[in-house]
Amino acid sequence: MTAEQIQNMIAAGLPCQHLTVDGDGRHWQAVVVSAQFEGLRLIARHQKVYASLGNKMQNDEVHALSMKTFTPAEWTKAQA
Repeated sequence: MTAEQIQNMIAAGLPCQHLTVDGDGRHWQAVVVSAQFEGLRLIARHQKVYASLGNKMQNDEVHALSMKTFTPAEWTKAQA
């Protein structure tokens, strides 16, 4: 899989205000900003991102994905 493919899958399954994916082909890092994260704990946010990837994690097409998840307000604050 490519970073662009992973980014497209996440964007298709989760409305994002900001989304970046980088990695080496096996280990990926994502920054995901979505209003869908409002009121959710970290694990629930990550579960939403994983859900957007379908079975790609289980069948090892995406071996490892570390992520930082933000609400739009949290992202604005982090950028300041």
